[in-house]
Amino acid sequence: MSLRIGCGWDSHAFTAGVPLRIGGLHIEHPEGLAGHSDGDVLLHAITDALLGAVSAGDIGSFFPPGDPRWKDADSAIFLNLALEEVQNAGYRIVNIDTTLILVSPKIRPIAHEMRDRIADMLDVEPACVGIKAKTPEGLNLDHVAQAQAVVLLEKVEDPEELKSMTAVIESQRQLEDVVENLVSTVHGVPRRRAVIPAFDTEDIT
Repeated sequence: MSLRIGCGWDSHAFTAGVPLRIGGLHIEHPEGLAGHSDGDVLLHAITDALLGAVSAGDIGSFFPPGDPRWKDADSAIFLNLALEEVQNAGYRIVNIDTTLILVSPKIRPIAHEMRDRIADMLDVEPACVGIKAKTPEGLNLDHVAQAQAVVLLEKVEDPEELKSMTAVIESQRQLEDVVENLVSTVHGVPRRRAVIPAFDTEDIT
């Protein structure tokens, strides 16, 4: 059995005037997370973990910071891109473990709901998703949210066993644009635009 491991990390500062979205959930809070997209720090970390596990680069490789198409975009679009890359490489998710580091809001009361939401987006059982939360005690990071993610993949030897892991997102048209213009180009289909260098370390922020 061929196994691959990927890790992802992301951080965003809290800011007033934007909604807070973490793990695909809208959370009631006075401030949201700043970012070019919706600032979903947890989905960004998971996306990078999945892309890294199959050596496909990172979020910045596919979604350059400042690209107006991704302004305020649902981060589920980025996650779907990563799932397509995992499928194209012939792998599936075994399990994923995540850690959120932030002072507030408290994650424990909504951890179960967040786990179920991420499991649904990844097309895995909730028992395959770990959600943990810590506080950055003494690090002077009270106004920042950070997320870490580690994913384990296994090779699917029988192509017939591959399950579609495409998550449901709010804008199917945006997903189709991503798949057509970005994902397919990685696999030899003529691209509509210039090649984006792989392993661009710039964050989507």
